[in-house]
Amino acid sequence: MSGMVRRMFNLLGPPPEYRRKPVVILINGLAEQPESWFRNRGYWERYFDVKVPELLVYDGPVLAKRIEEGLPVTVPFFVDQLELFLDNFVQTPPYHLVASSLGGQIAVEYAVRHPKRVGRMVLLCPSGFGGEEKLPVAEGMRTNNFEGLVASVFHDRRLVDPGMVRLFEQQFVSRQWRKGMLRTVRGTSEHSVRDKLPQVTQPTLLICGKQDQVVDPVQAMEAVKGLANFRTLLLDPCGHAPQIEMANRVNREVRAFLLERKPPTSAKPIGAPVQAAPP
Repeated sequence: MSGMVRRMFNLLGPPPEYRRKPVVILINGLAEQPESWFRNRGYWERYFDVKVPELLVYDGPVLAKRIEEGLPVTVPFFVDQLELFLDNFVQTPPYHLVASSLGGQIAVEYAVRHPKRVGRMVLLCPSGFGGEEKLPVAEGMRTNNFEGLVASVFHDRRLVDPGMVRLFEQQFVSRQWRKGMLRTVRGTSEHSVRDKLPQVTQPTLLICGKQDQVVDPVQAMEAVKGLANFRTLLLDPCGHAPQIEMANRVNREVRAFLLERKPPTSAKPIGAPVQAAPP
């Protein structure tokens, strides 16, 4: 490289493809798979380095070995797995965490355990915030009603993709998958992160669906009321999967929140009372 070219390179900086984007980690929920981010990932990858650790692999060797050894399948176990993934295969903190349902509990536990490794969080209909929760996945597996299982997470059942139903039907044939799923339900259903929420130091956006039939949105909003680092957004009409049901809105809200350096003057301050958002 000639001296002139080198000086121009130093002056202009590296080309855009060499500039590292903020890292976003997507953590799916109990009944979801990484494919559940199909309406979000492409959009967010324009702005972030998006990674999806597959923590809930019900028919995988890691979970099978743990069950064989008689060890519990718990939220702290999945937090350990997330830590292992980030420490060994990402290694570029701080990370932004975007998590759904059970994944929200994993994200909160990790953020409290490693506050300096997390930049911001977005929690979509997180479980474990208090109140009684319904687990349609367990009932759907017991009755083999997979269409009802998938439909239970949506306010608008027209959004149910037949491919999602077929995926559950195919997986249920595997005895190892069923065993891993049910053991995970048993080990995580009573876990709560409500007492950990005051320890969350990262700016966090809580997004709930007003018509969520799995996690009570009122209880979730109440759990963070008055906590300075939380901002809330209630989507109406919306069920338990806003990343699918209101994908365009969620995509924009998450992008804006994660890239925000300073709240705009028109924004609702963190910790402000909950308002229902327009569809």
